[in-house]
Amino acid sequence: MNKLNDSIIPSTQVDSSQQLKITEVFYSLQGEALTAGLPTTFIRLTGCPLRCGYCDTEYAFRGGTVHTFSQLLQQVEDYGSNYVCITGGEPLAQQNVHGLIKLLCDKGYFVSIETSGAIDVGRLDDRISIVMDLKTPGSGEVSRNLYSNIPLLSDKDQIKFVICDRTDYIWARTQVADRNLSQQVNTVLFSASVGELGFRDLADWILEDRLPVRFQMQLHKLIWNDEPGR
Repeated sequence: MNKLNDSIIPSTQVDSSQQLKITEVFYSLQGEALTAGLPTTFIRLTGCPLRCGYCDTEYAFRGGTVHTFSQLLQQVEDYGSNYVCITGGEPLAQQNVHGLIKLLCDKGYFVSIETSGAIDVGRLDDRISIVMDLKTPGSGEVSRNLYSNIPLLSDKDQIKFVICDRTDYIWARTQVADRNLSQQVNTVLFSASVGELGFRDLADWILEDRLPVRFQMQLHKLIWNDEPGR
């Protein structure tokens, strides 16, 4: 449930650099990445320049409501989780997100950001964990990958591949090897696109090739399907 109170500070009285367009703020279990299963506060920003075929948050492409940083910080505090995930849409499409991230980090939250990898991550606060989704051919957006982002990642970050079929798997396997991804980041994540590829197929392929990656299942989809706010 989103408990933001828009009357706390009228947006017309706040510096526009202290505002973001938000689709939803909610409290749920993290569905993927290294903190999977942990209760987390999610801040979902509105808007995305990509149109991936497997996207489960198309409702965040447009609409949204402008909220101030102070409103968002209050919401995070109310939910009480030390884990905060900035997501979208594509959160880096709104430049003001960097200011919110700094405030959250200054307050001691463990902050992660889920980004497509199509926008430069060089400005991101060093204290956060980047979960970057390299787009596979099956996504329909492989041409949008900004490979110059990869050297900017570190051992606190993660790279995710959503695998739609065997072609995607071979492509991702090649990226892991040719770009030495398992040495560049903390963890390389392989997820089967729900409804397109069987979990067992992907698990078997990873084991057969002895890949240095982490198999994951997108828990939020398995538990709540594509229900908004979960």
